[in-house]
Amino acid sequence: MRVVAGALGGRRLVAPAGDATRPTTDRVRESLFSILDGRGAIVGARVLDLYAGTGALGIEALSRGAEHATFVESARPALAALRENLRSLALGERASVIAERTEKWAARLAPGAPRFELVLADPPWVDVARARDALAAIAASGALAPDALVVLEHAARDAALAIAGLEEEDTRRWGDTAVWIGRVSPREAPRD
Repeated sequence: MRVVAGALGGRRLVAPAGDATRPTTDRVRESLFSILDGRGAIVGARVLDLYAGTGALGIEALSRGAEHATFVESARPALAALRENLRSLALGERASVIAERTEKWAARLAPGAPRFELVLADPPWVDVARARDALAAIAASGALAPDALVVLEHAARDAALAIAGLEEEDTRRWGDTAVWIGRVSPREAPRD
């Protein structure tokens, strides 16, 4: 597995042994990030990489010009790989790692939390329902910038997704992988 493009393009990423971590394929990452680049969603963005695994999605964003990435991951083997990838690519100053379950972290976000412009969520596909709840909690907390994009990777066979507080903009499929792309739902305009 490699960083697909940007300043770190071609650099290798390590992954834990076994199949407990399912990194997003290079093909899907390349296609997804072309979409995000086209929307101007990466350069200068504060990125939140949920269910980070090896960190491939957040690292790809950093390679392509994101300002900072926050990685949330709880599995010890994946955390070790993530930290090794950040160390070997010298990304420590532009990254922070939260060693906690995404759902637990999202549930305790309070108003005033850092505001993210891009959220990348690649949960184990059996946990997509929990990921939807976590994303809804993050949206409700006010931790998303008003124009934030949210990406949720899931199995292509899954039914259409709906996430409270977010509006779907696009869904793309590549083989057995799909990505749902949404934005923060517009708030009701203030009344005079």
